[in-house]
Amino acid sequence: MTFSDAGSTPAASTMPLTHQFFSFADQPPESALVGNDASTYRRLFDSSSTLGEFQWPRPGCAGRRGKLMQTHQVTGGGGVQLHVVETGNQRGRPILFIHGVSQCWLQWNLQMNSSLAEAHRLVAMDMRGHGLSDKPHDVYTDSKLWADDVNAVIQTLHLDHPVLSGWSYGPLVFLDYIRHYGEDQIGGLQFVGAVTKLGSEEAMSVLTPEFLGVVPQFLSTDAETSVRGLESLLGLCFRRKPSASELYLMLGYNVSVPPFVRQGLFSRSFHNDDLLPKIRKPVLLTHGAADAIVKPAVVDQHVAAMPHAQVQLMANTGHGAFWDNAADFNERLRAFCESL
Repeated sequence: MTFSDAGSTPAASTMPLTHQFFSFADQPPESALVGNDASTYRRLFDSSSTLGEFQWPRPGCAGRRGKLMQTHQVTGGGGVQLHVVETGNQRGRPILFIHGVSQCWLQWNLQMNSSLAEAHRLVAMDMRGHGLSDKPHDVYTDSKLWADDVNAVIQTLHLDHPVLSGWSYGPLVFLDYIRHYGEDQIGGLQFVGAVTKLGSEEAMSVLTPEFLGVVPQFLSTDAETSVRGLESLLGLCFRRKPSASELYLMLGYNVSVPPFVRQGLFSRSFHNDDLLPKIRKPVLLTHGAADAIVKPAVVDQHVAAMPHAQVQLMANTGHGAFWDNAADFNERLRAFCESL
């Protein structure tokens, strides 16, 4: 069963977020942009001694807990090549992690290299335009393409009813999947610091002023302005301050994403108000009580739309709950998966 007939990703506003606040005119040419290849991302990862304690995952290499890390190239919507990493128990319930804007699979390192791998097959994808996935122009506004990406990973890797865990922008992507492919092939959903709509006053009302203040910077095509904005974005993500090496690793994979990708993601204008009440699979809403990007009050909106949802409101935890308190995050995710 699919839900595409229910609303076809209805527009919540005729003017998306980027056009409401920002102009891309008179910007430097593409040759001046940061993030046009993955070399910086790979170099920073290889040189890190913290988040990257295991080496860049090549087929058959082991993470720090001794589990094999495998990489895949999956053909997503429109032929885009997606970079996907997996580890863990091949016989366990799969968990498919979907990151947020300008991030990559590495944000899930404290899950991929945790005891979750003993019971679960852990899969993390680089979204189109991010990490080591392809970064073509003009392929970031079509809901069906995003849906096709998730479906391609599920089908190509033969993921048996995975739990889809999405952070921040990530739930928008798995909701695209549900809209076009339904929920029959998944086991459950975890919304982490989630937004479920874009491009309207209502959508922006759940975002903090501090976050809205840095959006023009990280959408800029001026390299210095963009990097400054991304560093500010990372400062808002975490209650637990990353070390210098952790921060520069994170900044490395953030700047590897071209500004036109971020602009494309934020130019979308839609909501999922019609879709959320139709979801019948189990749902876990995980949110940091000290989230400095998405106001915790959004949880009440999501519960109203999905009354069967479980709620994990994490004290002293920011937007990146999976990082600020990985132990509690992982334990609750494990319990959620075991309850399915």
